[in-house]
Amino acid sequence: MEYLLWVIVALIAYGLMAPLTSVVTSDVPPAVALFLSTTIFLCLTTVVLIVTGTGSLEAVITPSAGIVYVAGLFLSAGILAYYQALERGPVSVVVPIYGLFIVGSSIIGIVFLGEELTATRATGIVVAAAAIYLAAGGEA
Repeated sequence: MEYLLWVIVALIAYGLMAPLTSVVTSDVPPAVALFLSTTIFLCLTTVVLIVTGTGSLEAVITPSAGIVYVAGLFLSAGILAYYQALERGPVSVVVPIYGLFIVGSSIIGIVFLGEELTATRATGIVVAAAAIYLAAGGEA
C-alpha cells in the first residue's frame, strides 16, 4: 500500500496541471508550453536519478528500453494532443474525455497483460466510462 501516497501526490499534481496549462496556452502556444514543462520534467528527473543513484547507462540499452522508447513516443503524442485540446476547449470537458485513457488502459491490461477481470472491476470500468461521459456533459 506504499503506492497510495504516490498516487495521491500524482493526483494533486496532475490535477493542477490541466487548469494551469489551459490558462497558459492562451498566451503560449501548446508546443512551447509542452517544451517548457518537459524541460522542467527532465531537470527534475535528472536530479532524482542522481540523488537515488539509479541513473545507470546500461538501462538505456536493455531490450526493455526499446519498449520505453515506443511508450515515450505515445506519451509525447498524447500529451501534445492534450495540450492542443486544453488550448481549444474547456478544461471541464477536455479532462474527462482525456480521462478515458484510464478505461482504455484497464481494458488493455486485462486483454493483453492477463490481468484478472472480476465482476467488480468490470463494473468499475463501465461506471468510470459512464462517469467520464457525464462529467464531459455528454460531449464524449
